[in-house]
Formats: sequence, structure tokens, C-alpha cells
Amino acid sequence: MLTFIGLGLYDAMDISLKGLAAIRQAEAVYLEVYTSTLTGTDLAGLEELYERPVTLLSREEIEQSPEAVLEAARTGEAVLLVGGDPMVSTTHADLRLRAAREGIRTAIIHGSSIQSAVCGLSGLQNYRFGRSCSIPFPAPGWFPTTPLSVIAENLEANLHTLVYLDIQKGRCMRIGQAIDLLEEMAEKTGIPAPSLYIGIARAGSADPYVLAGDAERLRAATFGPPLHVLVVPGTLHPVEQEYLEAFAGL
Repeated sequence: MLTFIGLGLYDAMDISLKGLAAIRQAEAVYLEVYTSTLTGTDLAGLEELYERPVTLLSREEIEQSPEAVLEAARTGEAVLLVGGDPMVSTTHADLRLRAAREGIRTAIIHGSSIQSAVCGLSGLQNYRFGRSCSIPFPAPGWFPTTPLSVIAENLEANLHTLVYLDIQKGRCMRIGQAIDLLEEMAEKTGIPAPSLYIGIARAGSADPYVLAGDAERLRAATFGPPLHVLVVPGTLHPVEQEYLEAFAGL
């Protein structure tokens, strides 16, 4: 059996009791950290809490060659640990489908997600969010502008946009970097850059930081260590406006 377990948002203590029990009963424990990562702990901290060795998997081992995971699930109890909530990423949905095609039973134990945490920290109403997008670090010869197009489409429909920021080995995108990239996209496409942003850092920790304002204000702010996420709101409902004024310095 293969069980997908959400680890929550920030550190080892975010896991549910149900998830912790499943890990301690498993014969094989795997962890992937490229779709999300817990910046409030490390592999050693997880292993200490779980009382089990944890095998770290690369993106390629999940997406292209997950045979070891599937074999462990075919012959015993295996768990795949995921930051946030499982199945938010299509990567995990694909793996679950592959397991099902091979006759391997699967289960999901949910964890707290940035999608719901953003609503709690910003006060934005969850049913007013449109399609989300991700801003990647550019590479030589590659500078995607799709994120700004998604934001523009949502703003046209008066919807909020959750903007995920790139996570790579050794670096996590910061809010100021993301805003700079969106403004560069605006220059390249002619699509106006957003006039209002909400920056959120370290959701799920004891000291999350939330700030609303224009590009200049957020670039000048010190959000501190990652993970960071960005929100572009549509027209604010009066309750959303009041919440941002009270808790995000709008």
C-alpha cells in the first residue's frame, strides 16, 4: 500500500497524529521536497520525530522512475511524505494513478495547505480566488510570461490570484524577486503589472509575516527567511479590506 501524507506548512510538528502513526507503522518512508519544503526543520529532525529512516527522493525519481517506491508499496506499507497537502501537485496525482494501474492500493492523509493558510493570513475569501500560477527562476533563453497573463485574466474577472514562488535546490524565490520578474514580464508583454500585492512569509510558523501594498512597499520590506508566497487581490470586499488593514498594514 502507498499512503501519501501531507506534512503541513512549516516544521515537523505540523503533521497530523494520523499521519505520524502511519509513518511509524510503515516499512518504507520516502520524502520529496521539490514541490514544497518545510523550512522550519531538516531531514534529521523529521527522522528523530518519526523514529524511522527517511529516504529523500529527487524530482526524477518521483516523476520518471518511481519503481522503488511502487515496489515497496506492492510488497508492504510505504509512505510518501509531501510538504503541504498531497495531490495539490499533479506530480503526486500522476504517481497515485500509476500505482492504481499496477493494482497497488493507495490512501491520502491530508495536511494543512498554503491554499487555505493564505486565506486565513490575508483575510481574502477563498471562493474569490481564480486560477493560481507559479513564477519560476528564468534560465538562459527562457523567460516565461504566463504568470502575468494568468493574473491579468483573474483581475479581469475580479478574482484573486495565488502566486507560488520557485523552489530550487539551494535557493527559494523571495517576494521582491517575484515582483521584479512580474514587472519585467509587463515590459515584455505590455500587460500592466499589478498595483496591489500581498506578501506572506513563513506561513504555519510562530512568526508569519504578512504585508499588503504596492510594489515599492513590498520590495522595501524585510520578509525574512523563506518560504515566501505572493497574492494579487482583485477588488477587495469591505471585510477583506478591514482584515488587511488590521493584520497586513494596508
